[in-house]
Amino acid sequence: MNEALIEKILESKIVAIVRGVYGDDCLRLAEALMAGGVKLMEVTFDQNSPEKWLLTADAVSRLKTNFAGALGVGAGTVTSRELVGIAADAGAQFMISPDTNPEVIKETKKRGLVSTPGALTPTEILTAHNCGADFVKIFPAGSLGAGYIKAVRAPLNNVRLMAVGGVSSANAGEFIRAGACGVGVGGNLVDKMKIAAGLFEDITEEARRLCESVKEA
Repeated sequence: MNEALIEKILESKIVAIVRGVYGDDCLRLAEALMAGGVKLMEVTFDQNSPEKWLLTADAVSRLKTNFAGALGVGAGTVTSRELVGIAADAGAQFMISPDTNPEVIKETKKRGLVSTPGALTPTEILTAHNCGADFVKIFPAGSLGAGYIKAVRAPLNNVRLMAVGGVSSANAGEFIRAGACGVGVGGNLVDKMKIAAGLFEDITEEARRLCESVKEA
């Protein structure tokens, strides 16, 4: 499963980052994203509200049950071994973190799942890679710009980098051309106001624009 999912990520190149969307809304969101061509979703843990962690686990489980095989489902903001366990038990296939925590990486790999820790500097990137990370999330990519990805890729071209933070359909292609193997897109794709208003068609259209931007790159 690990290698198959890595290939799916490399092929699809886009991970939708879902924050604070649970239950039926999360399922409708998944349908809208898939209709637009997005095949990977990350449901994040709210670090400020541990009481909502089970909602994240439930969302992951429901996504896996309803879209098995069609949608790659992972957990985001995974900052501890405990959260790796919660997400893995719910059926998450990959873990994405904002930081580089060797214990989180090791626990993820121990469970046979795909690891994507966050990093900023070359030292952090190599630390994550040497701990066994499958991908390294450059965060916040939007603040750094595609030029940073290109510069880091020059000496570290053996590490798969994903650009996350401030990525949209307007700049996703720039990050791919700079050498990122994929992008993670949150609020610019998963608009909570549109979800609340039931405007899932708008989300599908933005997903299409995003996929086209990446495809053209």
